[in-house]
Parts: sequence; C-alpha cells; structure tokens
Amino acid sequence: MISTKDHVISRLIRSEDFISGEALSYELHISRAAVNTAVKTLRADGYNIESVTNKGYRLKGRPDQLTLGQIMADLPNGRCDTVHVLSKVDSTNKYLKELAFDGAPSGTVVISDCQTAGRGRLGRSFISPSGTGIYLSYLMRPTIRPELISTVTCWSAVAVADSISSVCGVNPSIKWVNDILINNMKICGILTEMSIEPEIGSISNVIIGIGINVNEIPSDFPEEIRSIASSIRYEGRFNDPILRSPIAAKLIQELDKINSSFPEAHDIYLDRYKSLCSTVGLDVSVVSAHNHTSEVPRTGKVLGLGDDFSLRVLFDDGHEESLHSGEVSIRRL
Repeated sequence: MISTKDHVISRLIRSEDFISGEALSYELHISRAAVNTAVKTLRADGYNIESVTNKGYRLKGRPDQLTLGQIMADLPNGRCDTVHVLSKVDSTNKYLKELAFDGAPSGTVVISDCQTAGRGRLGRSFISPSGTGIYLSYLMRPTIRPELISTVTCWSAVAVADSISSVCGVNPSIKWVNDILINNMKICGILTEMSIEPEIGSISNVIIGIGINVNEIPSDFPEEIRSIASSIRYEGRFNDPILRSPIAAKLIQELDKINSSFPEAHDIYLDRYKSLCSTVGLDVSVVSAHNHTSEVPRTGKVLGLGDDFSLRVLFDDGHEESLHSGEVSIRRL
C-alpha cells in the first residue's frame, strides 16, 4: 500500500513550482491535516520543503533515498502498484520468487536499499551495502518455449546500460555476457533465474536480478575486488552523490519494454547489444560455467557475436567456437 508520505513527495518532485496544500488535498483525496503531517515527516527525513503562505509547498532538495515516493515521481500513474521497495532483504530475487509463487503478476518489481545475502553468477556473493546501490528484481511470465529465454539476460544488459546512460550521462559498455562496465570497471551484475512447470515443461516465471553500484568509493569494496569493481559516481567523476531513484525508475521502464516486446524485438536488442559489447576483438581466457574454479582456461580472440548473442571465439589452437555460456576474462597485456 502506498503511503500518504509517498504520494506527497512524488507530487512535489513532479511539480516545478509551488503547489498548495489545498491542491494536494484535492488531488490525493486526503485532508489538509494529512498533507501537513506528511510534509513534517518528510522534512524530518531530510527533504528540504519550502512553504510560503498563499503559495503552498515547493521541494528545494531531496536526499538520496530509495523510496516508493521518489520512484513514483518518474513512473506513469499506477505503475508502482506492483513495485515493492524495502529497506533491507536477504535477496531481492528470493523475495520476488516468494511473491511469484503466491501469484504476483508479470511486471512485479522488488527493490531494496541493501541485501544481506545478495547473489551473483556462478554462486558468488554480491556485495550489497546500504545507501549506495540499487538492488532490483523484475518478474516476467513469458509464454514461450524455455529454450528461447536464454537471451533475456543480454536484453536486460542493454536495459541497464541505456538506463544509466539516459539518467547519468555516462556511456557504459557490456562485457559478455552481462557485466556492465564504465572505464573497464564493473559497476553492475545481472542474475537471471527461471522456474519451470515440471509437469508440462513450460516456463512458470523468469526473475531478472540486477545489482548496480551507484555511489560506492573504492574502500566500500573488499580489497580482492577493488581492481575490477567500481561505481557510476566514482568512474563518472561526480562530486555529489547520484540520486538512485531516477535510475531505478528508468530501469523499470526499460524492463517493461522488454517484458512487452520479448522475443519479437530480438533484432533491435541484438543490434544494440552489439554496439555496446566491448569484448569483441579482445584476447580472452575461457572456462566453462560448471567447472570454473578448477578448469584450465582456454585462450583465444573474440571474433564477434552470433545472432543468438553467442560469443564467437578463435582459440589459440585454431579451433573456432560459439560460446553460449561460460566465464570469460579479458587478457591484459
């Protein structure tokens, strides 16, 4: 349920000028006293709300908080009816799986300010501290054959890159298959999980889990990953913290596009993915996904991408192969 406070701050963010308490009361179907109480609460939460007699209220500044009210301001009316914003959760993917089991509709979103047990690909943990990143999971219920769903992760990588570019004015790239990079530093990971109806072999649901590093500094990361992990703010050289809610809202809109056009818009997303993929032409080492900790890496050069988003690699032994999964590392000379 969307609170009065969320409704009020969403309306104030959308307004470029003063809006009267009477107008807020009328638009939101609440009393003037309820408006006044919401404004007082928002001020206590760090929002700079100006009030002038005979003019009303105007938002002059807002803190970087992932709240439903802030996200609502950048989404169409009614979209947040199926958006769940949490302050803390073990895993947004896990939380959304439970909602999906209970019948949550396609397009349901879970966002959390932090995760206590965030997960990445290949069983790795995903560092998810409070107040710095976006941890978002999106539910799809596509009516297609399971073998066609594998490319949705690549589509999602395009959605993330385009959302960051649109809101922040920086230009991320994609390291195959789904790492989002700025200045060759990873700022986002994607974990897609599919559930199958075992009796009939059809897809029950697909959950796209996305973790974006927005405002972290190097010391926020464990020492062992500081050479490869960073954030939008640090790589973009932004002096002030980046507001996370507009990025989250834009990402929801981009994922909604995927949900409504998958798989018909395949060629559009393939072309966009190819334009963003920075792995083509590089020397790489490759291990299989199921044996990535003990397998001896194979080395080669990336020739390009297939129409199914596979990675075409010419290995050093002269063998060419199209990879559909695996762990690909860039070889730095």
